[in-house]
Amino acid sequence: MKKTVLVFLVILFSIPFYSQNNSLWKGYFSFSNVTQLSQSPTKFFAANENSLFSKNMNTNELKTYTTVDGLSGLTITSQFYSASSNRIFLGYENGLINIIDETDKSVSQVVDIINKGGIAPNLKRINSFYEFDNKLYISCQFGIVVYNTITKLFGDTFIIGPSGQQLNVLQTTVVGNTIYANTQFNGIFSADLANPNLIDFNNWQVFDAGFWRIISTFNDELVGLNTNSRIYQHNGSIFIERFNLNASGLDFKVINNQIATCSATTAFVLNESFGLVFQLSTTQIPDFDDEFTSVSIVSGNLIIGTKESGVLTVNLSNPTDVNFILPTGPARNNIFSIQTAPSGNFLWAVYGDYSESYNPYPLDSYGVSKFDETGWLNIPYEDLQEAKSIVRVAINPSNENQVFFSSYFSGVLKFENDQLTEFYNNTTSNGPESLVVAGSPNYVDIRMNGSGFDRTGNLWVTNSFVNNAMKVLRPNNQWQSYSIENTANTALTLSYGRLSIDKNGTKWFVSNREGVFAFNETATPQFKKVTTENNLGYPYTDTRAIAIDNRNQVWIGSVGGLRILSSVDRFFSNDELISRPIIFVEDGLAQELLADTFITDIVVDGSNNKWIGTADAGVFLLSPNGQQTLQRFTSSNSPLPSNFINDIDINGKTGEVFFATNKGMVSFRGTATKANDNLNNVVVYPNPVRPGFAGTVKITGLVDKANVKITDISGNLVFEKIAEGGTMEWDTTAFGKYKVASGVYMIFISADQGLETKVKKVMIIR
Repeated sequence: MKKTVLVFLVILFSIPFYSQNNSLWKGYFSFSNVTQLSQSPTKFFAANENSLFSKNMNTNELKTYTTVDGLSGLTITSQFYSASSNRIFLGYENGLINIIDETDKSVSQVVDIINKGGIAPNLKRINSFYEFDNKLYISCQFGIVVYNTITKLFGDTFIIGPSGQQLNVLQTTVVGNTIYANTQFNGIFSADLANPNLIDFNNWQVFDAGFWRIISTFNDELVGLNTNSRIYQHNGSIFIERFNLNASGLDFKVINNQIATCSATTAFVLNESFGLVFQLSTTQIPDFDDEFTSVSIVSGNLIIGTKESGVLTVNLSNPTDVNFILPTGPARNNIFSIQTAPSGNFLWAVYGDYSESYNPYPLDSYGVSKFDETGWLNIPYEDLQEAKSIVRVAINPSNENQVFFSSYFSGVLKFENDQLTEFYNNTTSNGPESLVVAGSPNYVDIRMNGSGFDRTGNLWVTNSFVNNAMKVLRPNNQWQSYSIENTANTALTLSYGRLSIDKNGTKWFVSNREGVFAFNETATPQFKKVTTENNLGYPYTDTRAIAIDNRNQVWIGSVGGLRILSSVDRFFSNDELISRPIIFVEDGLAQELLADTFITDIVVDGSNNKWIGTADAGVFLLSPNGQQTLQRFTSSNSPLPSNFINDIDINGKTGEVFFATNKGMVSFRGTATKANDNLNNVVVYPNPVRPGFAGTVKITGLVDKANVKITDISGNLVFEKIAEGGTMEWDTTAFGKYKVASGVYMIFISADQGLETKVKKVMIIR
């Protein structure tokens, strides 16, 4: 089903969770891939890979939960609504539990199972929750853990293997006084629930040696969905087949006096006698090209989770009443690349990717997405002339309605007003070229990647595995190519990545084996190679990130660390371009900054700080010279859903820094704004500063190198700094020594050389 057909109900951004930064984080998650459903009497709860949304079927209230609210960012493996405590329990692959209180919407984390000793860390996955008599029986990869929903305390742990070994328990259920535990490979075990010594494995017996997907209790009898796609009822003596799904069963729930179950193509509702009372197949839904994943029943509606379309609801009394429920968001969570418009009014995201070795296979058939003040526009793959593995975005700064997408298999796409207007490939004169495969002259594989506009409106794009590595699309729609074969040692086997263009029009771009190349069509030679100090080879020659800072230095990120070239002007003055590490001193020892770190992206903000994305260590914010680490964000100390950062981009107007990870996108509102042309729009916030405020006062709308002085009402100077970019922060201290007292403080701002001035006030209330 094309995403453009879905009705997105509301624009929702997650409520921030981390205390002192409550207003600084936002989440931009996809909720389309529903993996599990649970229900209360009036709501359904739909879990995705690492997020959750719910809908009240009576009031239509829609609510989302993401890492910004306090979810872990790990893969959700189970979820359950507890009626006795009015709380939602989320279980994760590592044994973590998130608890969402439906009363006050608070989110807490429980780490008891993570910290449980005697169990391998990779065997703590939580498979399911079952509630009986105010106790949760938590089925884990190693056994069963009991949790009291009233006291909020953990009880016994049951290791039920015949010889006391750990078994992967999938579900538990209680019938009468007997507790049943379904295991992955060892069948169903049972025990007397009244036995006070269930921690002794001898008190657990094999009840049935078959292979079951899900078991439950229905009409005070044990029922189950077998791996043979049939539903069985145990009559006290044997299992009796009661219903055949005729396809692999994915979900099975007992809800009041009904059973809801589904395969990938069909959902069923059965009555107390296992009679079929409702059936819905994917072929009955107009324009639906998706699969079912899970089912539930709420307020007379069949709730069906899908792989790509969120949740669909069907009124059991009116089968034609089908609705899709999907909070607005990008098409996928694994966003590979993003680009914000120079105006700051919108952002584009793409999902194609390649491996660490630049291998795009298996090829991705994903669309592209645009975010603006109205929400997300998701343009499907079918509307892109089936271009695969789209990896980069370039927005024309002179005409933001014109956007170009680089495909790492198909060529270059041109969009105007959100519509595909041109598709440049190997049939385009002087345009993108296909790599050559020996013995397959007709095979087409066009590896286009890093792209950017120069000051005269030319679009530059890298083309891998060909001699003509640098391509340019002129404003007159004509392509031109430039050969790198005299500079690169192995041009026909090189992959190229990101590209950055400096003040001189020199194009700097990364490669997988020969470091960074620089190209200027007006120079002789046109191409030069950036080497590392002491001619270090791999991993420093496998470069992934490139950025030009506000002082015209070239910052280079490789799979092995960080390097800097002191000036872009060296391209014209030096035959050799040598990059060097940043050395800092800690505890009296000289160390290399970010040594042995796989750097995926480098972005320079309006204050010339460097945002560094990594493949496994989250995000670093470095001072302009790299000597200070100003911030460090990871999935443990921030709402980052993953430490694997695909891309970073900054909205220069608002200072919002976007982090695209392999598990979702979040943003941080810092001080990363670009400098203004004048002081007409200076704003000071918060104002007044009220008691208990733990943040900083922001002064925005500054020109570059503006001088900012803050004095008390008597004229005593408490702060002075030269701005780098459009925003400055004051920590409300007198030169960092002590917190200033309550009162009115004057802010005097003057542009470079005093040509323009502005005076503002801020009230401090302690």
